[in-house]
Amino acid sequence: MYSIRNKVQLIGNLGKSPEIKTTDSGKKLVKFSVATNELYTNNKGEKVKETQWHNVVAWGKLADIAEKYLSKGIEVALEGKLITKEYADKSGNKKQSTEIQVNELLLLGSKTSM
Repeated sequence: MYSIRNKVQLIGNLGKSPEIKTTDSGKKLVKFSVATNELYTNNKGEKVKETQWHNVVAWGKLADIAEKYLSKGIEVALEGKLITKEYADKSGNKKQSTEIQVNELLLLGSKTSM
């Protein structure tokens, strides 16, 4: 059971092409967003499409793969863990952001409509 602690698995489409960054120490990271869609019928019988956006980061070799092969609209499957960061906004207010740190990435196909 320990292997499922803090584990995230998603299948979705990239909202925009990845943003490539290099840290001061020379490590490469790639940031991108993934949209997941859930379809259901509400209590009025209407079909509803609900989209959730997820912030994703990949490091090292996965960052190289993401930089080379990922672009806006492409469908991916990913596995990783949730990372929560705290920061101060321009006004000095404490904020939190949560992202998925990828440890496995699979390209599922070509670009699809979101």
